Amino acid sequence: MDPDDLDRLADAALTRVADGMTLGLGSGRAAEAFIRRLGLRARRGLAVQCVPTSTGSAEVARRENLRLVTLAEIDRIDVAFDGADEVTPGLHLTKGLGGALLRERVVAHEAEVFVVLVTADKLVPALGTRAPVPVEVVPFAAPVLGRHLAALGGTAALRPGEAGLGPYMTDNQNWIFDLRVGPIADPFALDAKIRAIPGVVDTGLFLEMADVVLVAEAGTVRTLS
Repeated sequence: MDPDDLDRLADAALTRVADGMTLGLGSGRAAEAFIRRLGLRARRGLAVQCVPTSTGSAEVARRENLRLVTLAEIDRIDVAFDGADEVTPGLHLTKGLGGALLRERVVAHEAEVFVVLVTADKLVPALGTRAPVPVEVVPFAAPVLGRHLAALGGTAALRPGEAGLGPYMTDNQNWIFDLRVGPIADPFALDAKIRAIPGVVDTGLFLEMADVVLVAEAGTVRTLS
């Protein structure tokens, strides 16, 4: 991913920010580039408050001296900005390779507008084309969930932690399976089947959630909506 593309995306996203807004801050490289540019604007006088979706995005925001708030302290989020692992022509998304899918969904759901920042390589004809579907699960159920997820077609692998030391742990103290099923003909049906398995907390299928997708390509940023 070209750093210049990330800066262009961040600058395009910032045109949607106004003084006094409450913003959702996503996770991942595109979101972190936005947070850094937002911090620069804040140092020049922009007054905003932010709800981070992960400990990682919170740390970046603190380094930029942005004001952080919790969901308990606010009654609305004006705009949430986040990245995605895949985007279809219908603006369906796969998210969660960074491990923050549950909190990202909560913040996106609470936002009046959900803006997604991606580079052109994330555009796909169907979800599952280039990325697995992350599935957040409670650890207690993990021994059986792998079998149940694989039974939906494809393979389900428990995501390893750093340096392979145990399973990956989310900020919610849950684990993640990465389900590979290839291009998904009916993501709504697959999402429903996954959620019906006891022990599943959330999936990385973000369907009918994005309001705007900003795409960096060929030195410019175009808007999908």
